[in-house]
Amino acid sequence: MVLNNSNNGHNGVHYFARGWQLIRLPGIRRFVILPLLVNILLMGGAFIWLFGRLGQWIPELMAMVPGWLQWLSYLLWPLVVLSIILVFSYFFSTIANWIAAPFCGLLAEQLEARLTGQPLPDSGWAALLKDFPRIMKREWQKLAYYLPRAIVLLLLYFIPGFGQTVAPVLWFLFSAWMLSIQYCDYPFDNHKVSFTQMRAALRQNKTDNLQFGALVSLFTLIPILNLAIMPVAVCGATAMWVDRYRATLGLSR
Repeated sequence: MVLNNSNNGHNGVHYFARGWQLIRLPGIRRFVILPLLVNILLMGGAFIWLFGRLGQWIPELMAMVPGWLQWLSYLLWPLVVLSIILVFSYFFSTIANWIAAPFCGLLAEQLEARLTGQPLPDSGWAALLKDFPRIMKREWQKLAYYLPRAIVLLLLYFIPGFGQTVAPVLWFLFSAWMLSIQYCDYPFDNHKVSFTQMRAALRQNKTDNLQFGALVSLFTLIPILNLAIMPVAVCGATAMWVDRYRATLGLSR
């Protein structure tokens, strides 16, 4: 049964919402379980630890604000809290994605087959083991792309006033872009589309991909819902791949 209704007019909000629908498809739910368990165990434990530390970190960071800007404390305080949670959630979601990358790739593969009615060659657990080195290499490529940009943004926080005001906004936009790259990469990589080519394709629809990544980022901050966000994002990104990119880029596998 082919479930795909291609419509390139859909935006990132549509694909994020569709991800919540697709994780419940019969035959797909069993491939959702492993990414879901990884996310629950890692993100759940990490956020419990974080909320126990915020009371110590916030006063230390606010102490860095110069005296002449103390009147802005009521504005800077929520920005600092949001920044810590954003940095923290992206850091631990990256670790979770490393651990779950093979299972996320398999989920994307099986969902694509369901949406198109055309199973990929060599799909399944045996192919997963064979492709494991390539999958890990791809995760390193994403990390190498991420780290230099993240370091520059983090350094902004040490600029009193200006950095603590601007950096949270830039970090949120950067996190949205990186999360779009992270989850869209699974179906692209299943077809062996290079990392550079994948980024170029996503830039052609950058606004929609930023919408998708921003929603993933926001839901990562919401307790309970954030535990399911990994498979939801994989499914939404796979639907986007099928509708927008598969016909022109999915030719190498």
